[in-house]
Amino acid sequence: MASRPTDLPDLPDLPADEIDERLPMSAQERRLVLTSSLGTIFEWYDFFLYGAMASVIARQFFTSLDPTAAFILTLLAFAAGFVVRPVGAVIFGHLGDRVGRKHTFLATVTLMGLSTVTVALLPTYSSAGVFAPIALVVLRMLQGLALGGEYGGAVIYVAEHAPQHQRGAYTGWIQTTATIGLLLSLLVVLGVRSLLGEATFADWGWRVPFGLSALMLSLSLWLRLSLTESPAFRRMQQEGRGSKAPLAECFGQWKNLRVIVLALFGLVAGQAVVWYTGQFYALFFLTSVLKVDPNTATWLLTLALLISLPLFVGFGMLSDRVGRKPVIMTGLLLACLGLHPLYQALTAFANPALAEAQQKVRIVVRADPATCSFQANPLATDTSFATPCDIAKRALAQLSASYANEALAPGSPTEVRIGETVLEPPAGVLTEEGGRFDNDSLLEISHFRKEVLPDALAAAGYPAKADPARISRTGVVAVLVAMMVLVAMVYGPLGAALVEMFPTRIRYTAMSLPYHLGNGWFGGLLPSIAFGMAAQDGSMYHGLWFPIGVAGLTFVVGMLFIRETKDVDIYAKFLYWHPNRFGR
Repeated sequence: MASRPTDLPDLPDLPADEIDERLPMSAQERRLVLTSSLGTIFEWYDFFLYGAMASVIARQFFTSLDPTAAFILTLLAFAAGFVVRPVGAVIFGHLGDRVGRKHTFLATVTLMGLSTVTVALLPTYSSAGVFAPIALVVLRMLQGLALGGEYGGAVIYVAEHAPQHQRGAYTGWIQTTATIGLLLSLLVVLGVRSLLGEATFADWGWRVPFGLSALMLSLSLWLRLSLTESPAFRRMQQEGRGSKAPLAECFGQWKNLRVIVLALFGLVAGQAVVWYTGQFYALFFLTSVLKVDPNTATWLLTLALLISLPLFVGFGMLSDRVGRKPVIMTGLLLACLGLHPLYQALTAFANPALAEAQQKVRIVVRADPATCSFQANPLATDTSFATPCDIAKRALAQLSASYANEALAPGSPTEVRIGETVLEPPAGVLTEEGGRFDNDSLLEISHFRKEVLPDALAAAGYPAKADPARISRTGVVAVLVAMMVLVAMVYGPLGAALVEMFPTRIRYTAMSLPYHLGNGWFGGLLPSIAFGMAAQDGSMYHGLWFPIGVAGLTFVVGMLFIRETKDVDIYAKFLYWHPNRFGR
């Protein structure tokens, strides 16, 4: 069978009812899809590398803070890259709709690569003081800007080359790139860690994975220089029908802005929280909450990622047959129902001693609420939490011990109940100069945190860390794969659905904004929000209510207002907006 012509003058202007007659993608087009996918993988690698080394980053750049506060601030610095992604979507989306997909591709990959390489050269807090974390956050924001322009261009580029009724399958390959980028970052960190040893890696070896981005930047630029512009965009330019003001069309016309809002709250927000809960937050939960050895946790997640990779293309293909909406909405509903049981199963498989202790021995912090501070304060120092209530909660959180809260009458002394054992946490006495604990109270607090409370927890059966001999590796991988099935259901068909919701003249800008608002704000902030919720409430599962709530809202909005898009023609009538093509 002859391949579909890609030379612009020969591209037929087919009516919508004849779109099934389009020929399959040519070998050249498949190569272009592969090239754009590889470049996107490298950008995701750069972006997720920071998250893969969050604990090391905390020690290198936030050493002046309380350990829990340092980790929260590290997560917020990670989230900074996500917060600015919508800004990148607007900037690069405008460029993509005005000057084309190819040149925007080159700009985003260059900005991402240079920002990542620069992280490898940054001084740490011990040598540069407060300049170090500020510079780190700035570079994270530059990475976010670059990624804000990357995804939209990649998925549009593939969709505008793909056959009409295989769009879900082809864009499914782009949907794998985020997971592959995460997987690649984990493998590189594991390899460098194993090669250099833990001590050397913590000292200076953490810079190596960032430095390797220079090689990936070179390869990405070389690959993307070979790309040609998409046929739909070139033809639109030749006919002079391109948008002169994509931003004004997107946000100044209610018919377009309404669809952007629906895409955000009816598709993307829920997809984002399911993706980050099923992949990135799962790794954080294994290492920081369940106290599984980081190398073991990373290998288990890596295996689960490898098993689940085909699912993204598989659910994209399924959406070509049954529709985007049924697949995505089913994934959202299953996530709402399944996240709590799945995380409880993860605890039982990864740290069975902890699961058993939680079932047998309940921990309760009983205190006057007025003496308890907000535990998720990211700017806290050791002296920010000076009351017995704060000292007790802080110590329990750092020991990954879930607890319940019980309010006492004003003026009542704080106590920690571990089963039948009652502990009285010390009061922190601050000196007048510098707001520091005096020596006597500092020793007492340290003794409570490092000996009294750990000993009481150990006596009650609470483990200090996960026992490698008792970890059910098969069980952990099975739970992770189950969560990734949900991830693939909501993410696999998403690229095609977003492309089909907007006309070519404003597609880059219009689809990039809701995608990066959803993934940048709802998804990117999830680790820090969930960790903060858990730290404040005391239950290690409490943070899951954030993704469940967002996914539930998206399910309701999607079921009520999102219409099916799989049969939308983005070829023959790509120059015009049809009010009836997507909702009213």
